[in-house]
Amino acid sequence: MGPIRENKEDFPWWLVVVLAIGVYLGWQVVSDDLYVQILGTLTKGVRLTIFVTLVSFVLASGLGLLLAVGAGSKYLVIRQLCRFYVEVVRGVPIIVLLLYVAFALAPALVEFYNYLANLLGLDPIRTRQFPLLWRAIIALMVAYSAFISEVFRAGLQSVDKGQIEAAQALGLSRWQRFRLVVFPQAIRTILPPLGNDFVALVKDSSLVSVLGVLDVTQLGKVTAASNFRYFETYNVVALIYLTMTIGLSLLLRRLERHMRRKDFG
Repeated sequence: MGPIRENKEDFPWWLVVVLAIGVYLGWQVVSDDLYVQILGTLTKGVRLTIFVTLVSFVLASGLGLLLAVGAGSKYLVIRQLCRFYVEVVRGVPIIVLLLYVAFALAPALVEFYNYLANLLGLDPIRTRQFPLLWRAIIALMVAYSAFISEVFRAGLQSVDKGQIEAAQALGLSRWQRFRLVVFPQAIRTILPPLGNDFVALVKDSSLVSVLGVLDVTQLGKVTAASNFRYFETYNVVALIYLTMTIGLSLLLRRLERHMRRKDFG
């Protein structure tokens, strides 16, 4: 079997079908009072979904970059610790991590804080004062940092060693080599899979609903349980997520084409 080719002349019929479904559902939403009511309720959760996604992704990207750099450290202990973290976290389902962080790690963190607070003369806090929203964000950060670290690692390793040796010959420090030579070249390899992880995180943010966080999915569950109109409610939930994920996917494809033209133009 030969390599997969991308035919630039292929018309995106899949997008036409998706847009047709979106237009149909959109017409139902604006023309049906029930859909309008459901949409009005669910849009309250869109802002929270976006907040959870953005904050989790930024934190996970920062931690993932540190893990990727640590995996290439000259110190064996640091390399092994980073590898241990990545392999363990990637081997645990995200929903399990979510429940573990929310109901096992969070109380442990509160106990640790109270121990330090007692030493410093500060007021202790209770576990219930640790918001479920931030427990969910921490869990998503932990889960995605492992995947994102592999994206960064692959991108950093894709930089030609001759470039690094040339930077060393110029007398650049390790940090200068990373900031001025390695990372600017690696980012072009990193961006496409990093964007895919961001789209995946938009969908996986729905898992925070198991903690009762009022995102789009949780509001959909509450709405459907109150009006018993499951078909209409989950149509709107699906439409909201499809709008966000397909919109992001199209933007990412455009960015990839732009970067490709920049490389060969």
